[in-house]
Amino acid sequence: MVTRPAGSHVSAWRPSVAGVAEVFHAHFVDHAYPRHIHDVWTLLIVDDGAVRFDLDRHRHGALRTSVTLLPPYVPHDGRSATPDGFRKRVLYLDTSALGAELVGRAVDEPGVADPQLRDRIHQLHQVLAVPGDEFEAESRLTLILDRLRQQLAQRASVSVQPAGRGLAVRLRELLDARTVEGVTLGEAAELLHAHPTHLVRTFTHAHGLPPHSYLTGRRVELARRLLLTGQRPAAAAAEAGFFDQAHLTRHFRRYLGVSPARYLGAPNAGTRPDEGKQP
Repeated sequence: MVTRPAGSHVSAWRPSVAGVAEVFHAHFVDHAYPRHIHDVWTLLIVDDGAVRFDLDRHRHGALRTSVTLLPPYVPHDGRSATPDGFRKRVLYLDTSALGAELVGRAVDEPGVADPQLRDRIHQLHQVLAVPGDEFEAESRLTLILDRLRQQLAQRASVSVQPAGRGLAVRLRELLDARTVEGVTLGEAAELLHAHPTHLVRTFTHAHGLPPHSYLTGRRVELARRLLLTGQRPAAAAAEAGFFDQAHLTRHFRRYLGVSPARYLGAPNAGTRPDEGKQP
């Protein structure tokens, strides 16, 4: 278990279950997530407190009674809605788990009021906490994904793509391809045949955060995955494109509330006996 002086705890691991990129359990008292983007689906349940977050510039909340689904490549942040913080459990799911056609519907309405679905996700977390039951976990995940598809299919997407989306996507793809080695703004502008100022403004308007913040977030995501495979922080920093371990630590704390060295915990460390009880 990772313990911070403020009373926060974090546990993260990657299970041997197809489709699950990471399991993340956390109790945050004073940590606020900056605006960032994941390249995976984020399936979240709250066990104590409540979370406020902005998704694609719209205010939302995550409560104990609901399920929250955040789509890939859509900017969001997060902070506690209560003085005592919040406890949450998260499944980061590969993009293959849900179709791209469902992204807009999840953006418009990330909350899912479905007690049975929430209970299934709680049960899946319990199974994932103990290695050896991967087949059961895969079976439970299949039912969860099917129910999510049913829920999202009932919605009509009303999201409107901002102007300049094509140029913003091309820059995003360039940053994804050059996450580790990086790229200068001048080089990106030359490669994409756009003025640097226009490039930054277009990307920020389309994605909700500037390109340098996006690149830093992608490097943090890469570093956390390397840590989950057993890499030491110094090696993960170098492989993720950070200048050194101190550079990684500064940004890792800002995004995840703990240092890289204190990020990992035992798979069952994030689950308490009473965790996830229905209210």
